[in-house]
Amino acid sequence: MIIDMPDTTTTAVNKKLEELREKVGAVTMGRVLTLLIAPDSDAILEQSLEAANNASHEHPSRIIVTMRGDPYADEPRLDAQLRAGGDTGATEVVILNLSGALAGHAASVVTPFLLPDIPVVAWWPDVAPAVPAQDPLGKLAIRRITDATNGTDPLSAIKGRLPGYTAGDTDLAWARITYWRALLTSAVDLAPHEPIESALVSGLKTEPALDILAGWLASCIDGPVRRAVGELKVELVRKSETIVLSRPQEGRTATLSRTAKPEALLPLARRETGECLAEDLRRLDPDEIYQLALEGIEKVQYV
Repeated sequence: MIIDMPDTTTTAVNKKLEELREKVGAVTMGRVLTLLIAPDSDAILEQSLEAANNASHEHPSRIIVTMRGDPYADEPRLDAQLRAGGDTGATEVVILNLSGALAGHAASVVTPFLLPDIPVVAWWPDVAPAVPAQDPLGKLAIRRITDATNGTDPLSAIKGRLPGYTAGDTDLAWARITYWRALLTSAVDLAPHEPIESALVSGLKTEPALDILAGWLASCIDGPVRRAVGELKVELVRKSETIVLSRPQEGRTATLSRTAKPEALLPLARRETGECLAEDLRRLDPDEIYQLALEGIEKVQYV
């Protein structure tokens, strides 16, 4: 069910939200968090809501979306849309379009909609503030999620995460390589148990997940890590063998090869945004390994 409320107030929206909740039979006690979404453009709004709705099956939430309207409008104006029931998965959605003087006060507008005594997570699905924890919406949240993949310059975006890092920050690019890290770790744990002397991460230039993967490797090994543009693969070199994990750019199956050993085929599809978001919502504590990976990017050699 979708209800549009043009030129309204937060009080009226809250009242209508209660009526809608009674109509569709939803309850707030089942919510485990409030998810604030701040898209920079209309183009990514529905994609973000689809991802959040998919994640909500694991993490029932109240989703509050803030859209920046015309900041130069003569009068402050709030336009709202409410979604519940079949249109929202296991959640309820409040979309707030802020114009005029309200455009710069998103945090004040969303505050009346925050559910009491449950954590708040903020997500910027495309362009993110330089320091998420100092952003007005970020100050409301204990967990702050960005996505360098959708930034105007993905490489600059992921490199810029470290200067603005605060414990509790993460980026969906990090979640996109969870399975890559797991497979590489498992491969290294097998004999001959020699240290990694060097590494190569190759793939699309515009894929920041590979940059943070290279940063993670640089934080783990005592040797050079190179980042190249080309086929999608990771090479780990040690004294007696080379380990290569590769996959076609659009493929779903990876090949793991080792010197003088048969190849192994492994499932390794690109993770959808909703799956990555669900992973990041499982842990609301600081991710120290993510911070080390960001620091490691500075050691990576771009070739």
